[in-house]
Amino acid sequence: MSTEFDLSKPVAIGSDHAGFEYKEDLISFLEAKGLAFKDFGTYSADSVDYADFAHPVAEAVESGDYSFGILLCGSANGVAITANKHQQIRAAICWGDELAKLARQHNNANVICIPARFVREGDAEKMVDSFMSTAFEGGRHERRVEKIACN
Repeated sequence: MSTEFDLSKPVAIGSDHAGFEYKEDLISFLEAKGLAFKDFGTYSADSVDYADFAHPVAEAVESGDYSFGILLCGSANGVAITANKHQQIRAAICWGDELAKLARQHNNANVICIPARFVREGDAEKMVDSFMSTAFEGGRHERRVEKIACN
């Protein structure tokens, strides 16, 4: 089980209308870090259905072609529920930096789900930075993570 993200692969990012502005901010953040990414939409603040963007991001990460995923919606619940339908996805709702770190350390999360209506501007970037730079601890946590998927 990989403990760190392969940042030579692109990041998959997507949101619904509620997360659109933060998604655009995070794209600028990824660009500033020199990281490749694919924006799976949405491309405006017009009302859309979160599942239309969460499934493609989850599929991209699950394929192994992308290092990790970032999903945003108003509460992050919709995108997290949708992404977690995919067997190899461990999508974690994070509204703070410590949660982003713990999602990686203890759960080997590979998609961070951010509740755009409940985080302050700038906090999303800090969470993503922590998420992508924190390694999975393995050990006792690996045994637990291996029990998550329904095979």
